[in-house]
Amino acid sequence: MSTDHPCVVTINHRSKPRVLFSGDKLVEVDLPVGSRVIYAKPPMEPLADVSAAIRYAINHPENSPPLYSKLRPGMKVTVAIDDLSMPLPPMATPDVRQKMLEVVLEELDKHAVTDIDLIVATAFHRPMSAKEIERMTGSKIFNRFWPEHLYNHDAELPGGLKYLGTTAEGYEVEINRRAAESDLIIYLNLTFVPMNGGFKSVGTGLVGYRTLKHHHNPHTIRKSKSYMDPKNSELADRMVSVGKLINEKVDVFHIESTVNNRMFSKPLDILAKNEDELTPTEEKALKGLVRTLKFLPQPARQAIFDRVPAPYGVIAVYAGETKATHDKILEKCFQQLAVPVKGQSDICIFPIPFISPYNVGAFLNPLLVSVMAEGYLYNLHRGVPLLKKGGTMIIMHPCTDKFDQEQHLAYAEFFHKHLVETRDAMTLHKKYEKTFSRNPAYIQMYRSGKAYHPAHPFYMWYWGENGRQHRGRVIVVGADNEYVPGILGYETAATVSDALRMARETAPEDPSITTFRICPLMLADVEPDEAPVGETRALEDK
Repeated sequence: MSTDHPCVVTINHRSKPRVLFSGDKLVEVDLPVGSRVIYAKPPMEPLADVSAAIRYAINHPENSPPLYSKLRPGMKVTVAIDDLSMPLPPMATPDVRQKMLEVVLEELDKHAVTDIDLIVATAFHRPMSAKEIERMTGSKIFNRFWPEHLYNHDAELPGGLKYLGTTAEGYEVEINRRAAESDLIIYLNLTFVPMNGGFKSVGTGLVGYRTLKHHHNPHTIRKSKSYMDPKNSELADRMVSVGKLINEKVDVFHIESTVNNRMFSKPLDILAKNEDELTPTEEKALKGLVRTLKFLPQPARQAIFDRVPAPYGVIAVYAGETKATHDKILEKCFQQLAVPVKGQSDICIFPIPFISPYNVGAFLNPLLVSVMAEGYLYNLHRGVPLLKKGGTMIIMHPCTDKFDQEQHLAYAEFFHKHLVETRDAMTLHKKYEKTFSRNPAYIQMYRSGKAYHPAHPFYMWYWGENGRQHRGRVIVVGADNEYVPGILGYETAATVSDALRMARETAPEDPSITTFRICPLMLADVEPDEAPVGETRALEDK
């Protein structure tokens, strides 16, 4: 196996055990000689002055007049803001969204714009609490606008959406009425992964079911080779179509940022390092952390990670027209995240960490475990998938049958009622989604509580659809029960060694094995193995 890139390590006889996430625990694993481990790139250096970079971006935008030229007294402006689903874990304050808001509001005040609403673009995500919004925006902005002019988007508010039209492909587009009737929408992005940002922002964050159904469905996901590679994503194509129609109807000015992958502060920063490169002191500290997490109760384990916000550094800010701005940000995203990898593997080991975009402040429930495995981690690639077609995926997570009663009550019913009947996404989509998504109790919990919309668990199951269509077996290591993996269609093993033995039963002789050592965040930039001349056409078609 190639080791052309320093982030791709081949295991040899002298290699140390790898420390891998299994939920909010850490497990030491001895990997087979000859297998490889993919590590994240080192964090890129952050911008020295983020506020200055934002000011420069809005005054020197991409394919757009400067922001100040769009402003006039008496106009109506809506500022939309990405929610807390990204970055993961939440970044240390001041959040870059606060920095962007400060610069934008200073500019609006300077031009005597007083009709201003700030909307958190939650789509069908759970509403952010007042405390969470204050942390994200800063107290000064929060106190000035909350709650009349700073609030969560409500996709179920009667009369709260305005129909804008239908795309050439037949996608119906309606967005938040306040935003649709504004003279200008300013969208503030924190693009954490290449799937986020761009046309997805308004076209997902500020819409409702009538529009979401056109791209959040199994058919779209099955046609997407990777969500993280926009050029090969049907999901991205449909969002572009929706976003372009919105931009034809409303003036939209994007300010888009991205951050490095510095996920851990001290003392947890050892988790970002290659085990072979740890000092004796760091190695001792890591072993101590592994032991501590093993014996602590679950809430205490999660508190250790929740207590330390991530010291992400902003590495780029651009502004202007949606596509031109997003293209610049994507360059920086791939520069930070993409690790060159030569060749696919027959067996891939995916540790599942304690957090996802959909469980901030809650336990990672079994449905979200599947989303992380077959949705996010499988799709964290560009080029061909890291896993060969029909290969075995080994995941590490306890798969505890636990659902947060505030955020994920609808998830629990979906999982234990509908998923036990069928795992077929098309059947779930056609037979149950529409009725379930109109459940009045769940809708009220979404509107006035802290719950995800009842359509969201369906979307989460669809999110793993391209991974399910591609992979062969899934073997769970460390599950505390067999019931949950059984519902998901997974097998179980006590250890990684046992799982590898099971995987070899159906794998080619001397199978290739890769461990995707997340966290910190990364994606595999996979170059396929050289194919024989006769297979080249088939590879291109795939």
